[in-house]
Amino acid sequence: MPAHEVVVLRIGHRPERDQRVTTHVALTGRALGACGMYLAASDKGVVQSVGDVVERWGGTFFCEDKVSWRTCIKDWKAAGGVVVHLTMYGLNLPDVMGEISPHAKILVVVGAEKVPGEMYGLADFNVAVTGQPHSEISSLALFLDHLFSGTELIKVYPDAKIRIHPSRAGKQTEEL
Repeated sequence: MPAHEVVVLRIGHRPERDQRVTTHVALTGRALGACGMYLAASDKGVVQSVGDVVERWGGTFFCEDKVSWRTCIKDWKAAGGVVVHLTMYGLNLPDVMGEISPHAKILVVVGAEKVPGEMYGLADFNVAVTGQPHSEISSLALFLDHLFSGTELIKVYPDAKIRIHPSRAGKQTEEL
């Protein structure tokens, strides 16, 4: 299985409503193995929040706003990548992971408000994590966990300035 370059594309973000959820999409992507997130809207607050987390907790995750989602998809495909659109209307995740996981370069599209219908035709894979309404954050988390087979859960960032030490009770952190 190839090493995966996974980047999230967040479309439909409404800065006045979705800043917290979009930030959580980025943090989930970062924590679970994605390299970065393209945001198809202008929101410096999200970019700054994600940058602050990367500065303290380590890694090289990027967050870029003001991205044209159509151009992003076109460029991603031209560079040899595949596009996975997470939607409750797609094929079941377990049924398509075998087709997706051999690809080394994966753009994962998650929507906020109603996703334009053309997205379904632009995606190489329309993937349903369940056939029920739920959060794009949970869809992304489950997709990445399936893609990385749990290995993302033990990732360590050597350049972190703070680290959590697992404990049965209480909070144990270390300033590095």
